[in-house]
Amino acid sequence: FALLRRANEAKATVIFLISGGGSAMLEWPLNDGLKLRDLQQTNQILVKCGATISEINTVRRALSAVKGGGLARLAPNAKQLCLIISDTNPGDDASVASGPTIAPSGDAPNVGEVLRRYNLLPRLPPFVVEALSNLKPLPALSPKYTLHHVLLDQNSALRAVAESAKKRGYDCETASDIVEQPIKAGARLLFERLLKRCEHYASDNAEGLVGVISAGEFSCPVRGAGHGGRSSETALRLAILLDEKREWFAAQGWEVAALCAGTDGIDGNSPAAGAIATPETLARARRQGLAATVYVARSDSSNFFAKLGDTIITGPTGTNVRDLRILLAARHS
Repeated sequence: FALLRRANEAKATVIFLISGGGSAMLEWPLNDGLKLRDLQQTNQILVKCGATISEINTVRRALSAVKGGGLARLAPNAKQLCLIISDTNPGDDASVASGPTIAPSGDAPNVGEVLRRYNLLPRLPPFVVEALSNLKPLPALSPKYTLHHVLLDQNSALRAVAESAKKRGYDCETASDIVEQPIKAGARLLFERLLKRCEHYASDNAEGLVGVISAGEFSCPVRGAGHGGRSSETALRLAILLDEKREWFAAQGWEVAALCAGTDGIDGNSPAAGAIATPETLARARRQGLAATVYVARSDSSNFFAKLGDTIITGPTGTNVRDLRILLAARHS
């Protein structure tokens, strides 16, 4: 804050480097009544309730002197350049790190609506409830000297995957519409999209290398005390769906695999980035006495795949452009 005030007095140039994860790494409460423990407790409730990232950031911004353009407001006379690595939807730059230099867009979720939709008020700390009940409009940000430039986002990852798949002969569909659905619905949409492509080739008994790729963050409420996150649970839900069509895939000569992983190398509270699923995953699990639905119910998908040796472990990658879901199918005559 002191540095930005000095920059403002000097009318200096300030370069902001902003990436996903900034919401948790940089913070200052909106008022003296709010303490770090209040914000930590609130954040845990938000990320486990099933809200989208835009909804989560709406509440975060309302409690922060940093987010929602808070940093930029400290230096209105400075020239500001913001370089962004985005872990949000393309075009939603104000949600990256909850937008320390960008005011929320006019169509951002309403705080009150988010609180009601997920019944949050009875669960939040008292000082947080008080702060959210006395919100005041923030002053506008002057765009006069501010330039924002996105260096990387989920589309960067999708392009890289599509190019790599094409070099290997795969005809991949980029499912840009499968991004932030509830996780059960999102997994089914991905499965159905791949199945449709396989059925097209099956109709004329042709060889084929096909795929479906998507990126984003499915909404994934935490229901138990297990280990895992969106990616491993997506893989497990895909494994369940692939198991239902296992005999069809085998009869048609299709080999199928799905990879679901977080580009930051961390999936929820697990040490893995995600997991790989095939039509044989559940058959292998049953031989070990593992019930997939039990692991889904207790949010323990990473442990399920760890027992099968099918987790993806990269370690932290140092950046984050959201989750990747890659479904591939190969058929040879």
